[in-house]
Parts: sequence; C-alpha cells; structure tokens
Amino acid sequence: MGETLTHRERWLRTFHYEPVDHVPDEEFGYWTETYAEWHKQGLPEWVDEEWKANQFFGFAPRAGVPINLGLIPPFEAKVLEETDRYRLQIDGTGVKSIVYKDGTSTIPHYLEFPIKSREDWLEFKKRLDPDDPRRYPADWEQWKQSVANRDYPLGVYCGSLFGWIRDWMGFEGVSYACVDQPDLVEEIMEHLTQMALTAIHKIPADVELDYASFWEDMAFNKGPIISPKLFRQWMTPRYKRITDALRERFGIDIVYVDCDGNILQLVEHWLAGGVNVMFPLEVRGGSDPVLIRKKFGKSVLLMGGVDKTQLIAGKEAIVRELERLKPLVEEGGYIPHVDHRCPPDVTYENYLFYLETKRKMFGIPDPPNWEEVKATLHR
Repeated sequence: MGETLTHRERWLRTFHYEPVDHVPDEEFGYWTETYAEWHKQGLPEWVDEEWKANQFFGFAPRAGVPINLGLIPPFEAKVLEETDRYRLQIDGTGVKSIVYKDGTSTIPHYLEFPIKSREDWLEFKKRLDPDDPRRYPADWEQWKQSVANRDYPLGVYCGSLFGWIRDWMGFEGVSYACVDQPDLVEEIMEHLTQMALTAIHKIPADVELDYASFWEDMAFNKGPIISPKLFRQWMTPRYKRITDALRERFGIDIVYVDCDGNILQLVEHWLAGGVNVMFPLEVRGGSDPVLIRKKFGKSVLLMGGVDKTQLIAGKEAIVRELERLKPLVEEGGYIPHVDHRCPPDVTYENYLFYLETKRKMFGIPDPPNWEEVKATLHR
C-alpha cells in the first residue's frame, strides 16, 4: 500500500489482518550480560538498558497505562549474609535466595517462598489491595491529555493468574498446592482476577486503548506446569471475565500473553478465554509460530518466534530463519522478533546483520540513524 501509517495504525492493522505498509519493527530486549559483551564489540556504553536500546536501534514505540498491580508495599529487599562466593538475600516479593557471584547462573538458588499456607496468603494479601490509590495515577486527566494525540499503541497490563502464584509459592510449592490445597490456589487466582477487573474499571472509559497483556511463565520445553484440564477449569473462565470487561469498556480485541516454553497444550484454552496473541514463541521450547498458525489458523495472533539460536549460528542461519517466517509475515496477524531476550552469545555483528536482513526482507525502512549504528561495530 502507498500510504505511510502511524505506529498505532500499523500495529492494529497487522493484528486485524488488514493491509499495512510494512510489519511493525519491534524486538524483545536483552540479557544484562549481553550489554556488557556488546560494549566490548562496539555498542555505545550509554546503551545499557532496554528503553535506551529501543531508541538506539530505532524500534517502534509502544506504551502502557501507568498502573501498578504489584505488591504495595513490596517486602524490604535486604542482604542477610554475604561472602566471597554468594549473597543470601530476600527480594521485594519476600523470596529468600542465594545468588552466586561467579556468574555461572543468572537464576538464584531459591530457599524459601512467602506463601506456604492459607495463613501466609491472608497476610500476603494485604499487599494486594486493588483499591490502594498508590496503584493509579494521581491525576487521570493529566495522563489522558498526554496520550490523547499519540501515534503509538497503548495497552493495559492485567497481571497474572498463575505465574505470580508460582513466584510466590515456588515451583514445588504451587505444584503440591494444586493437589493438596486447590481451594487456596483458586482463592488467590480469584483475588488476582478482581485486581485486574478493579484496575480496568479505574481507567477512564473514554481512553482509547489498543491492547491488553498478561504475564504467565508457566511452561517448560515439554509442556505446561499445570495440566490443561486445571487450566481450563480454573483459568479460562477468569480470563474470559477480564477480556469481556476489556472488550465492553474499551473495545479491546487484542490481548497477548507472555509465556515462555512449550505452550501448545494451552493455546486453545487461552483462545477460549479471549487471550488471542501468543508471545514470545520460544522455538526451541516447542512454540514454533509456523506450527501454531498451522494448528490454530487465523484465530491465533503471534509475536516473536525468531529462533535466537539461529542468531548465534551465523549469517546464513539468520537468513534461513527469516525466510522460513516470511509467509507468516505476509499472511498477517504476526510481528516477528527474537523469541526471548537476546543472549550474550549472539554477537553484536550478528545482531546488526539480523536487524538489517529483517528490515530488508519485510520492507521495513531503516531508522534515520542506521548508518551511525552500523558504524559503531568493531570489525
């Protein structure tokens, strides 16, 4: 098509299978260690967090409603013990863990979680008051004016129904609780549902929102942490209540879920709950976007799905991977980007090559500063 669209128009048209000038140009961030490695290879030192990288590489902007569904107040984060080898700490969610200093693991060794019983939950729940004014902007009118004439997509984050419980109970804890204390798991899910519904109704109804999102890291590379049966029983109806409220109040029909790992057994149950965009589609985890579209057709929308291991493999592999996804991009309902945060074993050179190849192949114009970006590479 001849006309140049705004970021917002392009995003909405892509997810409604309508013609676009080109697919949105988005990416999904980086490991902390990646910045340090890339600084050695030419990335400017000031680019050390995601919003700066998005600006530097020229990605399309997106924004969210400034509400806070987290713990208020958070637990006091503190170091309980420190040696040359490790740090024993409690974080803002009340989780006690050991973090080793030799850099061998980015994941802490978890020792204790704040919710083990219903009594723990009743105490913990005090930090999840949906009506706490600190969750919301002090001046909605001022915020509304700031987004009134925007040219980018604006969404609302609706939190989590299971992923947060897993974080607060631990993997073993929540696994046992699903069997031994199912009423407690449902009680927490119901409270999280009410949190999301309360937040949705606090946002002024005349704001034009474009999408909503959830976070639910609840799958390994072999499948989900809980059974699809329990998901359908406990989660699908609650998603449906939230997505119905989003549609009724704001007309939102684009709702994405951030879930790592193999989501194949859950897709149909998310779709039934009104969650229709799967993200970030970890290919090696079993969530190949080509496979998901083939299985579920155009009812499923997709974000991510560029296999990060192919960026490690080299330039020929990068071209092959993008060519593999080209028919999906042309079909619509899909924004391609790396299938999780970019790891440090992807070289800066390969990443720049990937961005340039993706833009050429999918008709995305280079950002104005692209020649300057390429010039930073130490060859």
